[in-house]
Amino acid sequence: MSAPPTLLVIAHGSRDPRHAATVAALCARVRSLRPGLRVEVGHLDFNAPRVPRVLERLAAEGEREVLALPLLLTRAFHAKSDIPAVLREAAARLPRLTVRQAEVLGPSTLLTAALERRLAEAGLRPGDRRSTGVVLASAGSSDPEAIAVIAEIAREWRRTAGWCAVRPAFASASLPRTADAVRALRAEGVARVAVAPYVIAPGFLPDRIAAGAREARADVLAPVLGDAPELARLLLRRYDQSLAARARGDLSSLIA
Repeated sequence: MSAPPTLLVIAHGSRDPRHAATVAALCARVRSLRPGLRVEVGHLDFNAPRVPRVLERLAAEGEREVLALPLLLTRAFHAKSDIPAVLREAAARLPRLTVRQAEVLGPSTLLTAALERRLAEAGLRPGDRRSTGVVLASAGSSDPEAIAVIAEIAREWRRTAGWCAVRPAFASASLPRTADAVRALRAEGVARVAVAPYVIAPGFLPDRIAAGAREARADVLAPVLGDAPELARLLLRRYDQSLAARARGDLSSLIA
């Protein structure tokens, strides 16, 4: 049997060294879940190796097929524009390498499970749900589709998990900010307010979320998703879904 396509995890990158370290830890967990699958990491900016260099190395080593998976929680500008452009340029220079782009990670029940794991680690217990309002704090986007997805995740999470309330907030580009969402819940009489960062790795915008939580005196601030087991399983789910689409002859993800 031929080897499965290499999984190339595409991270945004950050000047904050915690970002790359977190991505590396997440990919290490993915490898541990599926021994034998080659998992590589490429960055769009700030960190090495950049995506084109990783693809060049894989082609030079004889790899023939790569599945590029954006480490993104919503389908916004990077997933729609930046990443496809980088992959198309590389594929044009590497004609022997077939490159496909997988779907972004969210939305998924595995992501809300990871959020709940982090809230539990921060001290919340199952009995706290009815008296706790959660601020679902994402990085933010100017893409209306991405903003609508975050709002829908908040509504569905409240409906299925039993939180007193779940409100979206954004660290950039959109409103409300984290501190304002915390204050709004307080004004509505919510007894306990928790902030759940809907971000994968530390960096500038996650720090802004944390600062907003502290400014408004949220009762609980959860860690970022990081290398949560649910997130690692989700990467493999998106990988498998892309392979299934390929087997059906779906060419929509093929980078030409």
